[in-house]
Amino acid sequence: MLNSHTLVDGHKYEHIQYELLPVKDPAGKPVDGLYNAWIILDNPKQFNSYTTDAVKDVILAFRDASMNRSVVAVVFTAVGDQAFCTGGNTKEYAEYYAGNPQEYKQYMRLFNDMIDSILRCDKPVINRVNGMRIAGGQEIGMACDFSVAADTARFGQAGPKHGSAPDGGSTDFLPLYVGFARAMESGILCETWSAHKALFIGLLNQITPVLKLDGKWIPNPMVITDRFVDEFGNIVYGDFKTGADRDEAKAVLAKAETDLSLLDDAVEALATKILMLMPDCVSKTVNGLRKHKQWHWDNTNVTNREWLALNMMTEAKAGFRAFNEGPKGKREVDFIKLRQMLAEGHPWDDELIRAISPQYQEG
Repeated sequence: MLNSHTLVDGHKYEHIQYELLPVKDPAGKPVDGLYNAWIILDNPKQFNSYTTDAVKDVILAFRDASMNRSVVAVVFTAVGDQAFCTGGNTKEYAEYYAGNPQEYKQYMRLFNDMIDSILRCDKPVINRVNGMRIAGGQEIGMACDFSVAADTARFGQAGPKHGSAPDGGSTDFLPLYVGFARAMESGILCETWSAHKALFIGLLNQITPVLKLDGKWIPNPMVITDRFVDEFGNIVYGDFKTGADRDEAKAVLAKAETDLSLLDDAVEALATKILMLMPDCVSKTVNGLRKHKQWHWDNTNVTNREWLALNMMTEAKAGFRAFNEGPKGKREVDFIKLRQMLAEGHPWDDELIRAISPQYQEG
């Protein structure tokens, strides 16, 4: 009998999906007794945002996959074609954690453990990006070793727009992937990148088309897929279309159907490449490369957790509740009014929150 090294034997996953699917050999045939562990976020109605209970399941799933001797690679993905993950569940944030820093501090301990479970997994981790990878979703995605994405996916941060900072990994990982300037651009401005641009600047390993029109594969019509130089000398590639081009692209998108089979093929092919390598050498190389992310993460995540908890009394309290309770199209605080009141020395209290929050405004 072999010893079990899992934390909880026989754990039943109720908030995510966990599957062992046969890895394929170079001829495309399933290999007996060897698997890829698929860890699948399952909250599509809320864009696969993770609840507290889902975070616990993800931690245990990565530990199970890591300790499973028959697992070749881990595939981290989600249900549907709209989103891989948009971060923490904003409804839970707004209704439970906002105004409760002591509770959010406990939650952030779990979140940090989730990042650690990815960074310390004994098997290579492939992020299968089936849709939006935003905010905390971007952070757990960047903790993975490889990223293969649908070309309709979007990538970015949302913290400063909704009352937080991207301190769950993005301030550690983004500069390593895309350089300091682009990390600033994403982390502060919260403008999203297309999958094409994310690939171009080094965030991803591969993208695949997932749209079909009249039975033929087409690239995402919403983005510029040609490389050319604009009037400022910048290479234009992967930017989202605007104006009439955008309207025309939306019409094409409305007629297209989604098919994720090429994305699945690309993920399977990558796992097969891993299969055909020495496992201990792969593990050592993966961890040798991960150390650059781990060094930054280990030096900041504890103090970041403290700040993120305290922030639930001020900007996060206002921002998450505005997003959760505000009317459609008005789910952000009045940033100008906020700055004006703070410039006058107004304290962070209920009066300030009511003054800047859309859910309290008439009309």
